[in-house]
Amino acid sequence: MDVAAGTIVVWSDIGCPWAHRCVHRLHETRARLGLDDAVRFDHRAFPLELHNERPTPRPVLSAEIPVVGALDPAAGWQVWQAPDWQWPSTTLLALEAVQAAKAQGLAASEQLDRALRRAFFGESRCISILPVVLHVASACPGVDADVLGKALRDGEGRLAVIEQFERSQTDDVKGSPHLFLADGSDWPNPGVEMHWEGKSGRGFPVVDGDDPSVYDEILRRAAATSGA
Repeated sequence: MDVAAGTIVVWSDIGCPWAHRCVHRLHETRARLGLDDAVRFDHRAFPLELHNERPTPRPVLSAEIPVVGALDPAAGWQVWQAPDWQWPSTTLLALEAVQAAKAQGLAASEQLDRALRRAFFGESRCISILPVVLHVASACPGVDADVLGKALRDGEGRLAVIEQFERSQTDDVKGSPHLFLADGSDWPNPGVEMHWEGKSGRGFPVVDGDDPSVYDEILRRAAATSGA
């Protein structure tokens, strides 16, 4: 896995609640440890809709969100408040936007990635459409939404998403989220042990264990690879 020093590669789907919790913990832990200038997050796309060859079923997310949300309420969650017809059927455009934002730096892509997750899970916004993605981007201090808009209209970000998805099928990426560090360590769905009770989409997930302290280890190990 190609991971730069001082960087955590985050494979995930923006529409994955487990990844939303993971990204929230990464940001909060980095800030608490004073490592904002020492560690960067390099987001890479693991589109569940391409991996599973279908949109992620809403009943699956409806079962997961209350369980995952209880682990970290501050990440930003709410029961879907918009009309049903505004429910996003794809996250590809949002994933493309995060990749296109990398042209403005990893810090810009980090901001946009986190904001898009909050827009979906915490604000019930349809992140499948360009106006919503750009409106979210315009509220990110480190993102030039006009530049991003032109990049997306020119198709930038699409090839990166497809290439990353194809690579994720041959590398050791086990799902969303999965973290990789420059020292060779990796962390699928860090700190969480869970299983499904009943059939996925009909039953519900059960968290068997949750260890938030693992994020301290991940951030410190990432910082150590850059000498921080």
